[in-house]
Amino acid sequence: MQRIPSTLWLTGLSGAGKTTLALALAESLTAQGVPCRVLDGDVVRKQLCPDLGFSREDRSENVRRVAQWCAQINNTGTWAIAALISPYRKDRDSARQIVGASRFFEVHMATPLSVCEARDPKGLYKRARAGAITNFTGISDAYEPPQAPALSFDTGCESTESCVAATLALLRGTDEMLPATIRGNC
Repeated sequence: MQRIPSTLWLTGLSGAGKTTLALALAESLTAQGVPCRVLDGDVVRKQLCPDLGFSREDRSENVRRVAQWCAQINNTGTWAIAALISPYRKDRDSARQIVGASRFFEVHMATPLSVCEARDPKGLYKRARAGAITNFTGISDAYEPPQAPALSFDTGCESTESCVAATLALLRGTDEMLPATIRGNC
């Protein structure tokens, strides 16, 4: 790995594959002797942000706290892999500023809503459609896709392995391992 410890910020809808990719990346990096830490959105909400709800203001504060944590992790010589919905561009831009633009890689999990909803691993989409959950990203609240992410993956048609390979190629500063599907031709 040629780059200094940085943050991989995985953003996308619930069920898009953020946590799956984060854990696979952590496993691969660890196997290469690269220290890393996964900050999963669900876990972070329980540990770091149990006082926050899902209003726009609370979501912004959640992203700010996670970005601060990522910057601290990076400063200790460890890679941070943040896997959280982070639905608003402004908040992700703020996270980039907190971490530092040269150490922030935004990865858009661009899996379509229909695929995420079909997966619905926690039954959240069903509950949101029934009105039992308010401010649910993709249903009753907006998701603002990144305009220029470092990478974009549709896990509805791309394997975890190909997403890991493309991400590692990015981190090495090369696109030699970048399959055509990862370049946006899914």
